[in-house]
Amino acid sequence: MVESWSGPAPAVVLVRPQMGENIGAAARAMWNFGLDRMRIVDPRDGWPNSRAVAMASGAGRVLDNAGIFPTVPEALADCTYVFATTARGRGLTKPVMTPERAMEHARALIAQGQKVGILFGPERAGLENEDVARANAIISVPVNPEFPSLNLAQCVLLVGYEWRRQTVAAVPEVMEMAKTEFAEAIEVEKLGDHFEAQLEEAGFFFPDHKAAGMKINLRNMWSRMPLTRADVQTLHGILRQMVRRRGRPD
Repeated sequence: MVESWSGPAPAVVLVRPQMGENIGAAARAMWNFGLDRMRIVDPRDGWPNSRAVAMASGAGRVLDNAGIFPTVPEALADCTYVFATTARGRGLTKPVMTPERAMEHARALIAQGQKVGILFGPERAGLENEDVARANAIISVPVNPEFPSLNLAQCVLLVGYEWRRQTVAAVPEVMEMAKTEFAEAIEVEKLGDHFEAQLEEAGFFFPDHKAAGMKINLRNMWSRMPLTRADVQTLHGILRQMVRRRGRPD
């Protein structure tokens, strides 16, 4: 188990990775979501790897702290629960979880003081059955069955994202206010008055017996809009300019 900026987190174990670039990209994906150390098992091109460093741009600390191991059992020696990521059936009796469910379970295990590892296989063919057999559960991403192959860093990114979602509260939606704030009811009311007055003068409310309903529809339209003070000022300005132009001779 390693420490991240949000507390204890699973160990990310890259098994026999083939390209330094993918190790570096995996490091970036990890650091995006607060996973700050990795374990690398028997990297094909040796270690350290300059291509991994170049690709990790901004996430070099993940590579600096990476542990290098000759075998999978050695990389998992201190883990009490292990997940294996795979996109195909293995003929092994194990729980198969989505990334979301797996990281929910990982969070619960770590909260109990357990040490969790996640295995990611080589780029070409993924984990061997011998590797998967050492895991307690499988993580399977619900991808297109006609093209189930995921890049190593993509897979790490997906799992890292789900881990982050389980550990850090995020508001599903926020409104970014650009140097303004929402208009108060009185401001919207006065805007409606302004529009009604100008529309009345322009003869918009016609015929007379429909005028009341038309005014209600306009008020209802304003109430549905999440107007800011800047919006209200802009609409007042548009009306004033239209009145000035209307008063000029052709």
